[in-house]
Amino acid sequence: MLMANPKRSRRYQTLLQALLFAGILLLLNVLANARLGDTALYGFLDLTEEKRYTLTEPTRELLRELEDPLYIRVLLAGKFPAGFRRLQAATQELLDDFRSENGLIEYVFENPSEGSVEEINALREELAKDGIVPTPVQVRDASGVSEKLIYPYLLVNYKGRLTPVMILENEVPGMDPELVINNSIALLEYKLANAIQKLQYREKPNILFTQGHGELDALERRDWESSLRQYYDTGPIVLDSIVSLPDEVAALVVAKPTRPFSEKDKFKIDQYVMNGGKVLWLLDKLAVNLDSLRQRAEFFPPEYDLNLDDLLFRYGFRLQPNLVLDINCSEIPLVTGRVGNAPQFTNFEYPYHLVVIPDSGHPAVKNLGPINLFYANAIDTTVQAKYPLHKEVLLHSSRNSRVQYLPVGLNFEFLRYGLDPAKFDKPPQPVALGLEGQFASLYENRVTESMLAGLAQLDLEFRTQSPPSRMLVVSDGDIAKNPVNRRENKHGPLGFNRFEQYTFANKAFLLNAVEYLLDENLIIEARAKEVKLRLLDKERTRSEARLWQFVNLGLPLLLLAAFGLGYQFVRRRRYGRSSAAA
Repeated sequence: MLMANPKRSRRYQTLLQALLFAGILLLLNVLANARLGDTALYGFLDLTEEKRYTLTEPTRELLRELEDPLYIRVLLAGKFPAGFRRLQAATQELLDDFRSENGLIEYVFENPSEGSVEEINALREELAKDGIVPTPVQVRDASGVSEKLIYPYLLVNYKGRLTPVMILENEVPGMDPELVINNSIALLEYKLANAIQKLQYREKPNILFTQGHGELDALERRDWESSLRQYYDTGPIVLDSIVSLPDEVAALVVAKPTRPFSEKDKFKIDQYVMNGGKVLWLLDKLAVNLDSLRQRAEFFPPEYDLNLDDLLFRYGFRLQPNLVLDINCSEIPLVTGRVGNAPQFTNFEYPYHLVVIPDSGHPAVKNLGPINLFYANAIDTTVQAKYPLHKEVLLHSSRNSRVQYLPVGLNFEFLRYGLDPAKFDKPPQPVALGLEGQFASLYENRVTESMLAGLAQLDLEFRTQSPPSRMLVVSDGDIAKNPVNRRENKHGPLGFNRFEQYTFANKAFLLNAVEYLLDENLIIEARAKEVKLRLLDKERTRSEARLWQFVNLGLPLLLLAAFGLGYQFVRRRRYGRSSAAA
């Protein structure tokens, strides 16, 4: 009887194992790229602490509802500095995650700086028409430092509608550029999902600004309103000229009124809230500004008579008749001398002009830069409403604050001696508040039978309790006021401080506030995502450099060599005995 050749048998077995292994790899690759309808079949396990690679559920629901192809042009192809390479890679990872939820999403990376000079200039002009401007970046190479123009934009196209998405956050003085990139990566999901949600609107929601009570005029709010018009229809509304606020009004903005509201106007706002309407209150309690102080040696600011205190109290908050001072503030120029007939100015820190650094995890303020407020008042958050409300302080002064109650005389003399930190001994004071829940009507048990009959004739129903809704209040109306040049009918950027030559994040905050009020799908939850920047300990890195070089380079080679020697030793012992036995 012939015996099988053991060497040939082992070769066949090895070949079979190799073919089986290759077949398994091929099957896994097919499954990884397979889709069920428009949804990918593969999954992954996100082991990061902040779940940075996991889409929020509202975003996933939004993507699943897409019915038509969504095309995204990413203007980030090319070679970039290390920070922008991180942003580039994070963008591609996010788009892959989006496409795994819906196969109708397609994207392509483009380099706007590639091609002939004529082609590059033509493309840049085309992009500029849509408000897309490049960001200059310093690039270091062997030849030195050079400047490169980068377009950190996504162009999102859905159903023939196009919207650009700026994915790079603005730099903040003193902030590490790596943190700016980090914040940009953290906001990628929200910005892209928010743009997709806006493109799905069949009609733009209406946002109206109340007029007739001395509010900010069209020129004073033009920068903010022009940004809103990309996704919303905006305009003024005179409450005295209408019977009621229609349901089509998505949000009502009350921006720095200076004259009282009539009971009829308050009733219209109240019933708008009772029907689920959203209100953004931007209110000043005291009539004071920088110009009013310059005109006299001492100024005692009076209270605005807005006739809103009872309405706001019913909704669960109250503006205090005080002024908040903060050692963290912006500067103003004062005359400190003269050279000939020309006055000489020196900048002084002015504690009534607060520089608020958002530190809340609330999505309306997450990752925002500093915000400039003027003569803000503290908000009393302890007011008990009829129905439970969730209140969250969105903005507050620093831990080095002061509070001045009326009557108080204001002047500039104290600035000449510098700010004394010992006097700023109050805790943080709330200056912006978000409220969620059911609101109670101010006019409950106050409406007569004849008034109810009149409402019925107008086909209007009086309500005493709102459905779950939202409201937001900021104790400074000037937060929405952009610089104006009335002679030329021009305006400057909202948040621009001409004394410091810096643009604060006022507009970004107000845009987020509107998103917070109107976001029924909770897409704004993605703004709360955080990508932690885990920096190395530089001192420890230097002192332990050789150890970690060995761990990362030498140890793997030693382990691989030990495995190879051990495998050969076992193989020789095993097959050496088999041959001897044969």
